[in-house]
Amino acid sequence: MLFACVLALLAASGLEEAQAADGALAARIDAHVDAPRFEGASWGIQAVSLDSGKTLYARDAGRLLVPASAAKLFTGALALDALGPDHRIATSLLASARPDRNGMLRGDLILYGYGDPSLGTDLHDDWAAELAGAAWRAGIRTVDGDLVADATRFSAPAFGAGWEAADLQSWFGAPAMALNIGENVARVLVRPAARAGEAAHVRFEPPSFGPAFVLDNALLTVAAPARSDISLARQPGSARLHAFGTVAAGARESAYRIALPDPALMAGQALRQALADRGIEVAGTLRSVAWPDADRARPAEPWRVADTWSPPLAELLERGFKVSQNLYLQAMLLMVGAAEEDRLRAVAAAAGTVPPPFRTTEQLGVTALGRYLARFGIAPSEISVEEGAGLSRRNLASASGFVKFLVALADDPAARPFRTALPVAGGDGTLAGRLRNEATRGRIFAKTGAMKNVASLAGYATTAAGERIAFAILLNNYLRPPDAARTSIELDAIVAMLVDAEPQHQEARLESGGQATTGLK
Repeated sequence: MLFACVLALLAASGLEEAQAADGALAARIDAHVDAPRFEGASWGIQAVSLDSGKTLYARDAGRLLVPASAAKLFTGALALDALGPDHRIATSLLASARPDRNGMLRGDLILYGYGDPSLGTDLHDDWAAELAGAAWRAGIRTVDGDLVADATRFSAPAFGAGWEAADLQSWFGAPAMALNIGENVARVLVRPAARAGEAAHVRFEPPSFGPAFVLDNALLTVAAPARSDISLARQPGSARLHAFGTVAAGARESAYRIALPDPALMAGQALRQALADRGIEVAGTLRSVAWPDADRARPAEPWRVADTWSPPLAELLERGFKVSQNLYLQAMLLMVGAAEEDRLRAVAAAAGTVPPPFRTTEQLGVTALGRYLARFGIAPSEISVEEGAGLSRRNLASASGFVKFLVALADDPAARPFRTALPVAGGDGTLAGRLRNEATRGRIFAKTGAMKNVASLAGYATTAAGERIAFAILLNNYLRPPDAARTSIELDAIVAMLVDAEPQHQEARLESGGQATTGLK
């Protein structure tokens, strides 16, 4: 009886301590988000203990806000679920005929993409030589027809719904196609001429991407004390790149990253060069085709010469999450959408009915995402996104929707590739330079998001006492005062408060025999 009374007293004492800790944590975070500099801003915050299920903090958790790149969490998890972490993406070399005994292929050679975003990067840089070698081994020596770079696997625009026109020439707004190369970005390097009054020098890296652009160079080299004032502009849908302004004499070479206007064509160019290196001549022209156009000359059942394969999807997701690579996550949404289109057509064929009305590959991917989120009890009123990268300001999500999603994946063994792909505070990716002190470094695993007047951070953390939490912090409509800290620091301060907080309901963990952890499972 005495022992039971002691346990009751200890439990009551623990509850009082937990309540006091709750109040202290809430007071600290409230004081931060209620600062005058945030008077016109909108916050959405929630943090939940994964060990006890208790809500540790909430502020307008149900408010719908723009999530920016934190929305990549949904796309990445969907792709892993729909395609599998070991899924490898093909890029195929097809032909409209087989070569004769002399090695002549009387027809077209077709480079057909399925959406591999890593083609032509360090993750998959030998693809063209691999396909050219396969063509040689298949007996092809001369192609009488064209080399066709076919990106029609995706029946969707190359840019996500809601992407802003001003972003489309930038590296982060690069098109996402079924046939990509070099992450669909070229480097533009500018340096002054030898003498003032002469046109500045403009070059491209890699040099093979130079033909992607029609360069209109009006950059003028100017003498001191004039300074460089360089502008680059390319209208969406146009290959003409305007370079204008001034470059100071003696200035160092400046580098810029510009989205490719036609990545499929550049992929075809890379293959054509690889074929030539193997001694295979293509007599016809190089052309690209993408939705809504169709290559009607392509046979219904072309000869498959060879395939080259991407790294596993889990590895691609890690690249996409760590550095917040928009192309990778938009491509994954489109791949899910293409698989959904295949499924619907197969169902219609089996039932003997007409295929469903046309919807873009992106729309089908978004529909699949809605079904996926519904499995966790997440309604469209909590999370509503319309593209895969988080670039659209029409995407909306609540902090509570994020946390509900994160809690569902926290201990799921199948979601381990999702969790381990997240940037690590003070360690790598977009969090390499953030939350680096001893109390936070290596304890936060989260996806960042940022665009003008918007910031977000959502993921997992482990407190100094070993309590695991899921959290989401969304900040919108914030006009940062000139003397204020960077917006990312404002969000990091809240995470640091959560990590430093005392454990909640420690007795619940002791009763279950649980052990404190400092990392992800």
